[in-house]
Amino acid sequence: MEKQHVYEVYEKIAPHFSHTRYKPWPSVAAHLNSLPDGSLVADIGCGNGKYLGVNPRIQMVGTDRSFNLIGICRERSKNFQTFVADSLKLPLRSASFDSLISIAVIHHFSTDSLRVQALNEMHRILKPGGTMLIYVWAYEQENKKFATQDVFVPWHLHDTYEGEESKKNVQSKPEESEFIETGIKDKDKQATVYHRYYHVFMEGELEALITQNFEGRLAIIQRSYNHANRVVLCQKL
Repeated sequence: MEKQHVYEVYEKIAPHFSHTRYKPWPSVAAHLNSLPDGSLVADIGCGNGKYLGVNPRIQMVGTDRSFNLIGICRERSKNFQTFVADSLKLPLRSASFDSLISIAVIHHFSTDSLRVQALNEMHRILKPGGTMLIYVWAYEQENKKFATQDVFVPWHLHDTYEGEESKKNVQSKPEESEFIETGIKDKDKQATVYHRYYHVFMEGELEALITQNFEGRLAIIQRSYNHANRVVLCQKL
């Protein structure tokens, strides 16, 4: 699921995705600016790196599964410390970070066990007393209605963003797929439609996932709903 409907899709749509994700969310920026000067902070699933330079008084490291998004990070600034890494097995030293953020990442994992594994890796790299800020898509949204918690969200990649390699791999008609057709040409819209997998979280679901699997290891110190996202701030015990 993740390979076909997350990893491969983000490699295809990276430039277009980055073009639409240029402005840091104010609440995430406020959190980063609230951290003590000199803090070492990880952005797990950093995308195009829009949060890496928000607070110049802290040192940030960004990781992402997408080679193309990490390439965009490096184009934005040579000062960004970024590299490709799998959130399920981070090549980072245990108990080394003062804080971390995970913005719109965990909802791309298709099972609870994978979500817990991602959380466990983030817990592992935090120092005792360190904090993690997590954002995931909410099931209950004002502008979107979902029939199920496991959904495929279309991304229309306009032809102007299609690289030569992407054009070679586009299908002119749907192929058989285990999950849903993706990479389908929409000639009317002059775009290729890719489908990203999301697990949208019901109210209290993320908190339950944390309390059931990290009792005595993580404390939830704040929870909120922010622009169609469930938000939890935790502290490593």
